[in-house]
Amino acid sequence: MMSDMNTSRLKEAVDETPDVTGNHKKGLMALNDSDKKLIIVPDTRKIGGSLDIDSTTKRQYPNAARWDYAVEYDGETFFIEVHPASTTKLDVMLSKLEWLKRWLKTKAPRIDALKAKSKPPFHWVHTGSSKIIKGSKQYKQLATHKLLPVKVWNYESL
Repeated sequence: MMSDMNTSRLKEAVDETPDVTGNHKKGLMALNDSDKKLIIVPDTRKIGGSLDIDSTTKRQYPNAARWDYAVEYDGETFFIEVHPASTTKLDVMLSKLEWLKRWLKTKAPRIDALKAKSKPPFHWVHTGSSKIIKGSKQYKQLATHKLLPVKVWNYESL
């Protein structure tokens, strides 16, 4: 829980991370307008800010499968990728997740330290309809990585 609504731990961590310093945004301002609509929280005052990891790190890692966003809510940081959900996108999503985890560990340890612990920290919000069938091999593979696609990121349903 955020002790002071004016203090964002994510902002402090972003400003101490050379790859992304100065790119923390208030509220959901780092997200594309269409992506903001996919984020549902019970109290918007608890959004501590956001970071567009993909756009901010594109110059340093132009060929990498970069993750989209970090969003701070109620003092914890969640990592959200907005991407189509089909079996052909599975390898792309797992590559993005692998890249994110490696980047957090090696280049952004202060941000990594803030990842959510009360709920899963990594989330795939799918665009369009999901083409991944529950119970399929691909579904089970995603479940192993705790990365099942959802239509919206709803904090209360995590």
